[in-house]
Amino acid sequence: MTASNKMRHATLGLLGWLAVTVAGAAEPPSQPLYPGDIPGAILAPDEEKLRDAAEPWPFYLDISRPTITAYRPAKQDPKRAAVVILPGGGYRGVSILKEGYDVARAFNEMGVTAFVVKYRTPSDKHMKDKRVGPLQDAQQAVATVRRDAAKWQIDPTRIGLMGFSAGGHLAASTGTLFNTPVLPQWKSADVRPDFLMLIYPVITFTDASVHWGSRQKLLGDTPSRADMERFSTELAVSDQTPPTFLVHAADDATVPVANSIRFFEALQARKIPAQLMIYPAGGHGYGLNNATTGDRWMERCRQWLQSQGWIS
Repeated sequence: MTASNKMRHATLGLLGWLAVTVAGAAEPPSQPLYPGDIPGAILAPDEEKLRDAAEPWPFYLDISRPTITAYRPAKQDPKRAAVVILPGGGYRGVSILKEGYDVARAFNEMGVTAFVVKYRTPSDKHMKDKRVGPLQDAQQAVATVRRDAAKWQIDPTRIGLMGFSAGGHLAASTGTLFNTPVLPQWKSADVRPDFLMLIYPVITFTDASVHWGSRQKLLGDTPSRADMERFSTELAVSDQTPPTFLVHAADDATVPVANSIRFFEALQARKIPAQLMIYPAGGHGYGLNNATTGDRWMERCRQWLQSQGWIS
């Protein structure tokens, strides 16, 4: 090999190493969601894994050690709002990049601080009560972000919660069941989000519009009528439910659009400010990019946040 070829190979090797290093540093470090013991946990091996390493969008399964990852904007909006993000995954796992990290970066572009939660997936293997394990994680995330508002330089009265698909069900549950926190260390004011953003959310567990997979994972194969009604979030809407932005596609064959419509109607009945966007097409699980349209729902979300006074 000539000297010039050696130099070229060395340069390419350095560039490759730098590329790997930069890619590895692309996401901020995740932190454990709980500073100590995980509530309601059963001592069990950590079985978290990628569904398929070849998939372009990482999807993590069997999560028993919840984490939170903070994304801070380069230039913060003067109103100092923050958003906690719950990716979807049918309560089987979480689509951590498409419905988590990428979304957090989109909020950073608005000047909004964002936190991505990798919440526990319901399982009798590592939870004493799998019905409330994910809700514990969501409430813990909202409450700790609010408690640490000074650290993050955010306004503790401007903390929103966004959820996708089953993460939307978890967000809607957090926004409707806050009066009875499932963690004893928090009060209802600690865990209540100030606004909600639900993207193709699972809402109902009681009728033909149910997403069977999400209900089965959370409540089991033969749920009681009481549990189905308790976790049908349209039935839990009250005068204190936060203002809500919803997005769905009319042709969603996985989670029928009726889920978002039911929640919107429940909000309307209580005169709670709400905006519902229904695209003619797009299916399910498109993250930030509904490929059937040039419209970008995240831009509509930004406009809604501005119109409601959450961001400037």
